Amino acid sequence: MSRLLAFVSVAALLATPVAAQSVDRVAVNGIIDQGLNHSQVMQTAAYLTDRIGGRMTNSPQMREAERWSQQQFRDWGLSNVRAEGFEFGRGWSIVRSSARMTAPRPLDLRAIPVAWTPSTNGTISGGVIVAPISKVEDFDKWRGKLAGRIVMLSRPDTGSEPTEPAFRRWTDAELRDRNTYVQPQYSPVAIERQLKTADFAAKLDAFLVEQGALAWVRMSQRDGGLLHGTGYTYQVGATPKLAGMELAAEDYRRLARLALTDAPPTLELTSEVRFHDEDVNAYNILADIPGSSGGREYVMAGAHLDSWVASDGAQDNAAGSAVVMEAARILKQLGVRPKRTIRFALWNGEEQGILGSLAYVDRHLATRAPATDPALAALPNNRTWRNRWPVQPRAGYGDLVAYFNIDNGSGKIRGVNAEGNVAAAPIFQEWLAPFASMGATTVSLRPSGGTDHVYMQTVGIPGYQFIQDPLDYSARIHHTSIDSYDHLKAEDMRQAAVILASFLLNAANRDEPLPRMPLPTQPTPSDPFEYPAD
Repeated sequence: MSRLLAFVSVAALLATPVAAQSVDRVAVNGIIDQGLNHSQVMQTAAYLTDRIGGRMTNSPQMREAERWSQQQFRDWGLSNVRAEGFEFGRGWSIVRSSARMTAPRPLDLRAIPVAWTPSTNGTISGGVIVAPISKVEDFDKWRGKLAGRIVMLSRPDTGSEPTEPAFRRWTDAELRDRNTYVQPQYSPVAIERQLKTADFAAKLDAFLVEQGALAWVRMSQRDGGLLHGTGYTYQVGATPKLAGMELAAEDYRRLARLALTDAPPTLELTSEVRFHDEDVNAYNILADIPGSSGGREYVMAGAHLDSWVASDGAQDNAAGSAVVMEAARILKQLGVRPKRTIRFALWNGEEQGILGSLAYVDRHLATRAPATDPALAALPNNRTWRNRWPVQPRAGYGDLVAYFNIDNGSGKIRGVNAEGNVAAAPIFQEWLAPFASMGATTVSLRPSGGTDHVYMQTVGIPGYQFIQDPLDYSARIHHTSIDSYDHLKAEDMRQAAVILASFLLNAANRDEPLPRMPLPTQPTPSDPFEYPAD
């Protein structure tokens, strides 16, 4: 009975927004209890990985993840659960594949089809040729030499051995070093390079087909037998004609060495893939806990639901998706009635260029002036976004008070990147204070990139990425064939969900919105007197 009364008391306090204090520590107690003692974060992660598997954008697995995550939000009682579409392109999935050296000796090789390349015509067999091609200027060197060959496109290297442990956590000294302001570097993307590289994949495919190549293979970017299979020809009309596969680095180098001997290797390749064209739209999944004030303002948490398919997309980014969903479950289970709406987003198409969150920004928050150069206007939105001025806020620009992103694996939260916002930094320091004993203490003014808060920051929306322990994310997990549930850390993910839920409630109930940065305008050169490079 006493425990029940205690729970009712906490629930009652959570149901009333707290205005007088920055952190409602009684609310934090409820979040900690629900998030540590009654967590479902690992059940969510297991379903996304073991059950559904790798979630390539617009693949059947991603469609299942879209349906399942919406149902979970509904089952937990969230409101306005919906799928918001944006144009993407073709779906793609692997049915089966194999690679085998048949001469000078039989040997099964570790391989994966490159995303959005077509199937081989059954099992194909041919000799290899090492023909490093990375730019159009390389074509002439190999013209007339590729017919009937399987072309090895990567330049073989000598490999590398790790000099540091693959698995690690931030030290106190490293965290202190992060807590320094870093001057943003405003260097416009070279437009000429964008135009030059935009269609290289299509030109390479056309050249290889014209030359009569059977297929192409590339070398994995990591040692240790790891595979990736990443590819970007997902747009309708951009599908190549020739099959492509990635080989483990060690297998690739062996073939390259043998190609220089009197016993050059012969390969058998099988790639059976399927394209899915039923719906060219990808879908962001959104769900709300409605605000009690009746206003339009909201706070938001997000993670990308899509992944690559070399494995099950566990650390990247079922971990972040499960943490976001768990924060939603915790807050809904506690019966919170925040002043502002709390919105949860599971983004799509992040792996192909942060496309889902950009679509949300472009539709709801702000856009940018269109490109005036027809060649640039033909490029995808994300390729030119940063170079189009001015920023043009939409009607909902001021409604999003704060956005918090999770996308650095399954490591525990050690702090938050304030993205240069010196006004927000002391507020975050106060919000982190209850979690110092859990290892979360650092507020870094450094900007962070490469994930779904980026396009919000580029238009002045207060978007933030948490600092997480690296574990083995960059060393061997990121986009690789071992990104499975086995490498997730349950204790870390429970801690992350608790902190995220607390940050969302603080941001939703704060009397004033979090301080914003100025609306970005086109920057002036950092040194107007520096001579350009030749």
